[in-house]
Amino acid sequence: MSRHMPLPEDFVEQQRRRLEALRADLLGPAARASEGADDNSEEVETYDERAQELVAKEIDQAIHDVDERRLSRIERALEKISEGTYGFSDVSGAPIPQARLQAVPEALLTVAEEEAAEQRNRR
Repeated sequence: MSRHMPLPEDFVEQQRRRLEALRADLLGPAARASEGADDNSEEVETYDERAQELVAKEIDQAIHDVDERRLSRIERALEKISEGTYGFSDVSGAPIPQARLQAVPEALLTVAEEEAAEQRNRR
C-alpha cells in the first residue's frame, strides 16, 4: 500500500533516530539483567527475604512485559518508516498528528483509537 508521507522528511528521520535510541535503551537493561540472572551463590535465609525476592521478581516481570509491548510498537513504527506509512494509523489509515508522534514516537493509532482499544482491554 503506497501512501505519501504527510510529515516532513527531516521529522521522519529524526523520529527514526529517536525510535532506534528508544529500542537500544529498552534492549540494554534486558541484556544486563540476563547477565546477572541465576546467581544463587547464597541461599535465602528467611521467609521475609524470600517474600521480598518474589515481590521484586514480580515487579521486574511487570516492567519487562511493559517494555516488551513498547519494544514491539517501536519495531512496528520503524517498519512503518521503511514502508512510508509512518504517521498513519494501523487501524484506520487516518493521519496521526505530528504533535502526537513528537510526544509518543511509537504511536501506531490516533488518540481516539488508542482510547477505544484501552477501554476494550479493560472489559
